[in-house]
Amino acid sequence: MNKRILIIDDDLDMCTLLSKFLIKKGYDADAAHSASKGIAKVAEGFYDIVLCDFRLGDRDGKDVLVKIKELRPETIVIIITGYSDIKTAVDVIKLGAFDYITKPLVPDEVINVIEKALASPADDHVTPSVNTPETKNKKSYVISANKEFLVGQDGETAQLYKLIEIVASTNYSIILYGESGTGKEVIAKTIHEYSNRRDKPFIAMDCGTLSKELAGSELFGHVKGAFTGAVVDKEGHFELANGGTLFLDEVTNLSYEIQAALLRVIQERKFKRVGGTKEMDVDIRIIVASNENLQDAYRRGKFREDLYHRFNEFSINLPPLRNRKVDIPLFADFFLDKTNKELNKNIEGYEDDVQEMFINYNWPGNLREFRNVVRRAVLLTPSGKITARVLPWEITNSYSHPPSSSHNTGNDAVTENSIPKDLDLKDAAAKAEYDTIMNVLKDVNFNKTKAAEILKIDRKTLYNKIKIYQSL
Repeated sequence: MNKRILIIDDDLDMCTLLSKFLIKKGYDADAAHSASKGIAKVAEGFYDIVLCDFRLGDRDGKDVLVKIKELRPETIVIIITGYSDIKTAVDVIKLGAFDYITKPLVPDEVINVIEKALASPADDHVTPSVNTPETKNKKSYVISANKEFLVGQDGETAQLYKLIEIVASTNYSIILYGESGTGKEVIAKTIHEYSNRRDKPFIAMDCGTLSKELAGSELFGHVKGAFTGAVVDKEGHFELANGGTLFLDEVTNLSYEIQAALLRVIQERKFKRVGGTKEMDVDIRIIVASNENLQDAYRRGKFREDLYHRFNEFSINLPPLRNRKVDIPLFADFFLDKTNKELNKNIEGYEDDVQEMFINYNWPGNLREFRNVVRRAVLLTPSGKITARVLPWEITNSYSHPPSSSHNTGNDAVTENSIPKDLDLKDAAAKAEYDTIMNVLKDVNFNKTKAAEILKIDRKTLYNKIKIYQSL
């Protein structure tokens, strides 16, 4: 039986031409020349795909999309728009559209999008429920072009992946927001892999680990003799990333002086090495990441407003792992497969109680913590399935004693059962330090600079402690 396609467009000529074209391609095509008639047809009978114009005389295309999804959640909706702007695409994707096509329509593009939609899993067309057995037991996952980004089943994650596909084809600067460990660098690399710059370099720079003195040299390079220790010429990240993508993590940690230099480079597409006189042309896409809102940062005087607007051509929010319960079993399998290959092992999977612990744990370190937990577990498991015995203490303890909504006040009674049998005084001290660091990080929304100030340690020490705990 041929797939049924409904075209909703108030342009009669467009409907006629598109219908004839689709019929020649083997589809059953129907048409409606207004939003109300299109909705009525969807209510009367099932269509595999609806091609809906964004601008309709009697109703907005967004409203039609929402109504179709209410009537037929499984129907694939593709929006046709003559307004080729990213905001339109983002809006319709967030509302449940599978994709969008811009006018003037190119026949090959229309067929490609339709075939892609029909070939996609049914779960891509409806938001999965965390409570359904099918979702709970489903173990398969899809990874991105760079083999690092997992396309999850959680509705928010699926929408995130579609936004990535849309914005990747542009040269827009992008701000990625998300807590530490949510995979901002992986997302940035995925965007690069889907862009026209994929054959050029992807260079990542952690602005949080740089001193004010070295930031300029790392970004723009330096010439020999520019400062003490500059014994040779050095290329900076802008030169290394030329033609490709530069990813700046924790960009709010750059000094105002460096921010001003960065603004000039973005505006003029030229820069000079530190201590140099020669101007160099540069063509790069910039993606920045922050675990604090840059708009709030510039309002507090911490970040330049003009630089914020240069970066804010497009923004993406990465959800924390604790809000992606549906995806946790998928990530567990994903990290297990990668670690098995890395360590040349063949661990079969997880015991049921381990899966429950993963789902119930809060994951303050997000995906980075999850990956390290799985790597540690695989390393300590000789064969068979991973058991709770090889999991870190904080995961097994939180499963036995679910965390309360507020921090521990220190007045809780300590019972024999609440103390792990293999916990010595050194382990207890380390656990207390870890808990303190994690509680402070959560209080400041995982802003490491603020956390270091509250803990009265320098930022480098905080980074080192986090790395040590995540490797245990």
